[in-house]
Amino acid sequence: MKSFHNFTISQFHNFIMHYALYIMHYQLSIITLALLLFALPVAAQTDSTSTSSYSNLVLPPAGVDVVTVEEESAPDETDTLQMESHVPPTLPWPQRLQARLEELIHHPMFETSQVGLMVHDLTSDSVIFRYNHRQLLRPASTMKVITAVTALDRLGGGYKYRTRLCANGKMEGRTLRGDLYCVGGMDPLFDNTDLKAFVESVRAAGIDTIQGRLIADLSFKDNDILGEGWCWDDDNPMLTPLLIGKKDQFMQRFEAELRAARITLTGNRTVGRTPLGVSVLCERTHTIDEVLTTMMKESDNLFAESMFYQTAAASGQRPASASHARQQTRQLIKTMGLDPSAYKVADGSGLSLYNYVSAELEVAFLKYAFRDDMIFVKLYSSLPIAGVDGTLKKRMKKTAAANNVHAKTGTVSGISSLAGYCTASNGHRLAFCIINQGVMRGSTGRAFQDRVCVALCE
Repeated sequence: MKSFHNFTISQFHNFIMHYALYIMHYQLSIITLALLLFALPVAAQTDSTSTSSYSNLVLPPAGVDVVTVEEESAPDETDTLQMESHVPPTLPWPQRLQARLEELIHHPMFETSQVGLMVHDLTSDSVIFRYNHRQLLRPASTMKVITAVTALDRLGGGYKYRTRLCANGKMEGRTLRGDLYCVGGMDPLFDNTDLKAFVESVRAAGIDTIQGRLIADLSFKDNDILGEGWCWDDDNPMLTPLLIGKKDQFMQRFEAELRAARITLTGNRTVGRTPLGVSVLCERTHTIDEVLTTMMKESDNLFAESMFYQTAAASGQRPASASHARQQTRQLIKTMGLDPSAYKVADGSGLSLYNYVSAELEVAFLKYAFRDDMIFVKLYSSLPIAGVDGTLKKRMKKTAAANNVHAKTGTVSGISSLAGYCTASNGHRLAFCIINQGVMRGSTGRAFQDRVCVALCE
């Protein structure tokens, strides 16, 4: 848990408001709130500069420290799911697989935890196994599968993230009597190389003095810098349209680079919208494939939220909002023949405590992707591969699942999940989703998922 000494006054007051509601809801002692009020340090009382919105933050459940970083990159784990199989090896497929899965779901771990599990044979288009497949559970980062499929379906495979530098005014010699506009497109891949290209474009236009302002155009999305239902003590990404190296430091970095290039800026930095009729000095782009790979292989939450907002913006909604993105997801769920009102989609990354989906829904998205060549090729190549790369690099090594299972992992406290594809021993392609909820040790959920995956591949 973070120290209160790192809080600004506005953040702390927001936290107190949330915690007061939390105390009243659970009828906890008011002494707890009083103690927290006295915890505010003098240093924080002098900080009144924060203008960020934290209205979407929620408190973690009592007694639980929420973990939002994928734990699959931890050192190799010992199999904590000690369980002998008594399934006769002579049973034909898929009866042998079904019997093995039936064994696994009756492990004692499910006396204190839940699991939603579904396996669909894509080759024969038939359900192989399902258990609690309609149970609403928190997906953690397997939510990124839903985000990825929705984005590929709505945006197309050729979609590009764009960040532009524009200028207005008039030139007098080498002086621009006007403003520069940095137009954000929420590109998480925009880096120092792109920033230097912006500076070089100013020099290439013959400008060495800017008698005007440096304006950040943040109109791509709304003012929410955090997702709905994110915990206040997580290391959350900042959802801003102008990013540099995944950080909210774009404008100060750009100004510093301009000055380093001996370009004089007489005005200040501010925020505004780009007017019509401006000149585009530079546009930097990155493909949806580039973003998708990092988002899925490394389970990057910022990349997922950026993709979530791209679907909203592409629908014509400006400024784009999470609500607009949810509408796109719900429309696709309806296309699949399921009822979107039966699920709760809060964000694009799976960080939110408010996401509630089912194994059946995630498999429906995997099936939808499989039936569209463009979506499937891009999604499949972006998924971590068991024993090879990404968040599955150290899992399922030296088993039938190694270099076979392509799946998205998910980990938050109490939740461990896995959703993706594999190929069975008879050559059939399978889609599966496993959501473990109520597991206090992530290694237990991962061990169960690994056993299921090995059974699917043998």
